[in-house]
Amino acid sequence: MVESPVYGQIRTGVCKLFGVYPSSIEQRKGGTMSAQQALDELKVGNKRFVAHLHHEVPTDNHNRQHELIINQKPIAIIVGCSDARVPPELVFDQGMGDLFVIRVAGNIVMPSQIESVEFAALQFGPRLIVVLGHSQCGALQATIGALKGPPERVADMYPTVVEYVRPSVDAAIEACPNGTDDEILHTATHANVRRSMAELRKGSVSLRRLEAEEGLMVVGAHYAIETGVVEFFEDAKVGPVSKEKTTL
Repeated sequence: MVESPVYGQIRTGVCKLFGVYPSSIEQRKGGTMSAQQALDELKVGNKRFVAHLHHEVPTDNHNRQHELIINQKPIAIIVGCSDARVPPELVFDQGMGDLFVIRVAGNIVMPSQIESVEFAALQFGPRLIVVLGHSQCGALQATIGALKGPPERVADMYPTVVEYVRPSVDAAIEACPNGTDDEILHTATHANVRRSMAELRKGSVSLRRLEAEEGLMVVGAHYAIETGVVEFFEDAKVGPVSKEKTTL
C-alpha cells in the first residue's frame, strides 16, 4: 500500500506532537547502535505501538528482505516469552532484521538461550539485551496455582519450566503472604525477569566481557498485555556478576 502525501504529512505531524518520531533506517545502516541508542529506539517504538502510529512495515519489510540476504544488523537481542500475545517486533514497532529474538515459555534462561544470546552478540554486534517479561504469564500463573494447591500438582507440571520459575514464585509468595494471585503474579514476573538477567551474566564469560569492555547493556522490561506499554527496569541495567557455572 502506497502512503498518500497528505496522510504522510498528517502522520508526521502527529508523531511530532506525541514525540514518537519514526526511527532512522539510515542511522542503522551507518553502523552498530550503542546500547543506549538501541534502548531509546525501543522506547520510542513502543510509544508508537501504543499510539497506533506504526511504520509502514509491510512496504519496509519488502524492501529490507533483499538487503538482509547477505547480512543482518539487529539493534537489540530480546529474550522473551513464547506467549502469542507478546510479539517483540510488533510491541517495539520494529521491522524485519531489527531484532534478534529468542522466545521460550516464561522467558527463562537455560544454556541454549545463553548460547543463542552469545552468538547474536558476538556475530552481529548488538549491544543491548532486553529480558522481556509480561503480565498474565501462563507459565508463572500455572506455577503459582500448583504451589498453592496439593503437593502432587507440582509434580504434574512442566518440570523444566517450573524448576526455573519456582524460586521467583516462592519469593513472591513470601513477599506477599496475604496478597492476591494477581499481586503475587506481578511480583513474581518482575523477579523472574531479574533472575533471567542474572543467569545470562552468570552463565557467560563472553557477555560479562562485552558488558565490562564494549558497552553491552542487559536490561529488564515488563510488557502489560492490557495496555501495550513496556516498562523498563532502569535499576536493573547493571547487577552483581557471579562467576559460578560459567559456560562458553
